[in-house]
Parts: sequence; structure tokens; C-alpha cells
Amino acid sequence: MESAPTTSKEQLLIVGAGLVGSLLSIYLAKQGYAVTVLEKRPDPRKNLTDKGRSINLALSHRGIHALQQVGMAEKVLKVAVPMYGRIIHDTDGETIFQPYDQERRHINSISRSELNRILLDEAESKGVKLLFDLSLKQLDKDKQVIVAATKDGGLQSFSADIIFGADGAFSFVRKALEKEANIIAREELMPYGYKELTIPAVEGMPALEDNGLHIWPRGKFMLIALPNKDGSFTCTLFLPDKGEESFETINTEKDLYNLFRNYFPDVIVYMAGLREEFFNNPTGSLHTLDCYPWRHNNIALIGDAAHAIVPFYGQGMNAGFEDCRILDELITADKGNWERILENYQTSRKPNADAIAKFSARNFTEMSEEVVDEDFLLKKKIEAKLQQRFPEYLPQYTMVTFTDMPYAEVLKKVEDHNRMMAEVMKHKANFETEQGWQKIEAIVREWIR
Repeated sequence: MESAPTTSKEQLLIVGAGLVGSLLSIYLAKQGYAVTVLEKRPDPRKNLTDKGRSINLALSHRGIHALQQVGMAEKVLKVAVPMYGRIIHDTDGETIFQPYDQERRHINSISRSELNRILLDEAESKGVKLLFDLSLKQLDKDKQVIVAATKDGGLQSFSADIIFGADGAFSFVRKALEKEANIIAREELMPYGYKELTIPAVEGMPALEDNGLHIWPRGKFMLIALPNKDGSFTCTLFLPDKGEESFETINTEKDLYNLFRNYFPDVIVYMAGLREEFFNNPTGSLHTLDCYPWRHNNIALIGDAAHAIVPFYGQGMNAGFEDCRILDELITADKGNWERILENYQTSRKPNADAIAKFSARNFTEMSEEVVDEDFLLKKKIEAKLQQRFPEYLPQYTMVTFTDMPYAEVLKKVEDHNRMMAEVMKHKANFETEQGWQKIEAIVREWIR
């Protein structure tokens, strides 16, 4: 039987009751700390007005590992849908299945709001104090006091021994520290936006294959669809902000339907609510955050507040959950020494955050353009055969998605693999011949030796 944690007198405060904030609160409560979470939104378990503001999430190994450490993985996976690969749609309605992994490992589609509710319920059951409808007004970085306005207009102060800013890409905590402490943040806005749409179930059944991530790659833009447990799909349309095919040029119902008839004709028949959703749902922005340091004294940033990334690798949540797991390991190893814990946390996680940001930005081109490119498809075919022949050879996607290998280490290996594959692809014309394959194997042996 697991022993009960030793209760600490230290008061810990988390700003943000989203996915990372709620999971972090569970970890800290498990460590025996008194934890309070402050959130500016209403309680999402009672309020369902966030529709259209989030992309369905792809939960993979790193996130599952973090959930396992607090006994939450099984409960979460019950509401997830496995996805075994990409299903690519061309403009004629034909599809190609591209498996994620040769061993049939999969990622999991899950609703952000449903996952958030599950984590908040668990946090509350562990004694975490959850406070909603609080608009943060001031952070005293030296006294570690936060002043917030309540729903009725009053002011309330909260002090803590340790404060974590888990309040997302537009973090109040980070912005306050930027003004008053030596924290520098640089945001890079992508010239794209996104719109959440829906493909409803048809008589209770999925309109599309429900065990894959659907992509309609159209060069400089794309549509994706992730399955839900009820047979529906949450779709995300990624378009440039400006240009010929862009959010700027879709102003009428006719503009919208012309876009879909020209580029997504096989799916428009299933989207009865397209017009209402497109013009009523907000247009989201896409940006990457480069921030450092992540801490000032006993105040630290975590998740998107420290390292927001674009969603094209499906690793934003997984990276944030991994933050929580690594931080928990550091707390266990150095309990009570917050100076060392927080310093080790930021120095170990920052290079990995930078690496996954690079992967995520690059993956937009892969998803929107390269997945239908002949050379790309041939390269994937060669990599699959190499993986069978050389078990120690792991493709980039496998390392990022199905292992705990630090993202920064993956990046170094990928840069090496890319140089190797550049040599391999010189022999692509002879890939199917015995002599050509022997030459490719010789190149690989030299690189992995």
C-alpha cells in the first residue's frame, strides 16, 4: 500500500486551472503540500461557453506517462479515441493511410474540456482548493502576494511560499515578471489563424474512419479532423491571415462554400453547421513563445506560460505534462530545497522546450504540403524498411511521440539522421533493387556505428 505523503506547512499557489495547472496541483497535493489554484474563468465543469476556442488534443506517450505517475492514465484513456496514423484526403476524395509507427503504436484524440474536467475533479478530491472567477490584478514578486478581483468587484489577496504560473500563453504571471524581474519573453506570431468546426455523427455513427487523424493538405493551408467518443469529429481549419485563400477573403457564405467546394469537397456534405460555426466561432491565433528565465526566486512558470508552441506536432499538452512529471521528480530528490529544485527544473526543461518548438514549427510544412509529396512518401517507405532491418534506428516521429527521450536529444539525433537520409536518398532510384538496397544499408551501418 502506498504510504500517505507527509503534510508540509508550505503554501503553494498555482495560477491557472487549465490542463497543466490542474495536473500540477495533483502532483503537488500528492507530495503533501497545501495547494490553492486561482483561475480567471468560471469553473469549466459548470460552464460550457469555451466551444470554438480549442483544438482537440493528441495525447501521446509523454502525457500518458505523466498521468500514470498520479494514477490518472486509465481514467483519461477511457474517454480518448486511439488514432493509428494519418488519413490523407486529396481533392478527388481519395485517401491514403500513413501509419504513425511500424509497431502499431497510436496517439489518442481527446477533448480538451473533458480532460480538464477530469483533472479538476481529481485535484478537488485530493484536497486542492480551486477558486474561479478571479481576475488577477497585481503580483508582488518579492512578498509573493497576488491581488485578484472577485466576480462582485471586491479585491482578495493570496500569499504563498511558492507560486507557479500555469496560466497559458498569455500568462499574467509571466507578463508581471517581465515588467519587474529579469525575465525576457519573445513571441513569434505565425501569419495564420485557425477555426474550430465540427463533423457530427451520422445516426450515431462516425461519418469518417474514426481511428485516424484526418488531414486535407492543400499547400499553404489545411483542414484536420480528430475523432470524438460520440462519433463526431472536431475539425480545425488552418488558413493564412491574408492572401488569396485566407481568413481575410472569406466574408460571405458564398466565399466559405467556394473554399470548401474547391478544396474539401468530400467533407462538406457532412458539415451541416459549417456556416454557423465558421462565422460564430472565434478565429484563434498561432504563436511560439521563447522565454527565459522561467523563475524569479520562488515564482516559476510552467507549461504554455513558459514555452507555448504551435500545435502541429500535437506535443504542447504532452510537453506541459512532462514539465509536471520532471518537476515532481526534482521535488522528490530535493524536498524542501526550492532554490535548487526550481533552478534544476528550468535548466533541464528549457533546451527541451526549444527543441519541441522547432519540431512543431517545421511540422506545419510536413502536414500541409509534404504528406503528398512523392519524395516524402518514398523516404517514409525507406525509413520503415530501415526500422525493420535496424531496430536501433528510430524515426523522428517515433522518438518524439512514443518515447521519453528528451526533445533536445531527439533534435540532435534527427539532425544526424537527416544528413544520413540525404545520402540514402541519392540512391532512391535503385531502392527496390538488391544492389541499391545493399548500398543504402552500407550507408546506414556507417552512420549508426
